[in-house]
Amino acid sequence: MTPQDQKKRKTAEAAIEYIKDARVIGVGTGSTVNHFIDCLIDFKIDIEGAVSSSEGTTQRLKEAGIPVLDLNDVDEIRVYIDGADEVDPHKQLIKGGGGALTREKIIADACRQFVCIVDESKMVETLGAFPLPIEVIPMSRSYVARQVMSRFGGQPEWRENFITDNGNQIIDIHNLDITDPIALEKAINDIPGVITVGLFAIKPADIILIASDDEIKVM
Repeated sequence: MTPQDQKKRKTAEAAIEYIKDARVIGVGTGSTVNHFIDCLIDFKIDIEGAVSSSEGTTQRLKEAGIPVLDLNDVDEIRVYIDGADEVDPHKQLIKGGGGALTREKIIADACRQFVCIVDESKMVETLGAFPLPIEVIPMSRSYVARQVMSRFGGQPEWRENFITDNGNQIIDIHNLDITDPIALEKAINDIPGVITVGLFAIKPADIILIASDDEIKVM
């Protein structure tokens, strides 16, 4: 296991403490979350089931013997565990590097507590060094890209040969200096054709677990 993977495993293990009394949990997408799914098995966590944020996570949960539940059939998600591509000091996030941002945002909004698990490399003072993903209806891709560039700056790039689990496309906005994440999230979401933007600022994470070489920091 690489040093990076060791940190991911440490923060995934730390997240187990937050789900021990949960009947239903939400599970995100990505390499750190994959470690968390492994921990569900290793720690023999007994849950009724999980609401999944992507087809990839659904498959991994099923392979682990964990029932996957439809959000429409769930009254409450006690805790949602997911990673992030960037985290700022206000617990605001950029997510969507894996392309699951829309389902991730739905589950994050539906849960009682969002616990974000990251290693220290994801911590930033200002969001935007990581390209900001935007899921769009395919016919609107070029229009949305032009609108974002003219109104907010940055360089849009179409994530070619990638289709989301919802059948849509993604554009990634490079070189944005995001000084007001809440305002930017609202403004981009208001552009016709946008499904959602990978800013989690209006509803940020509740808890951030940050793994370094020596410790797990709770923010």
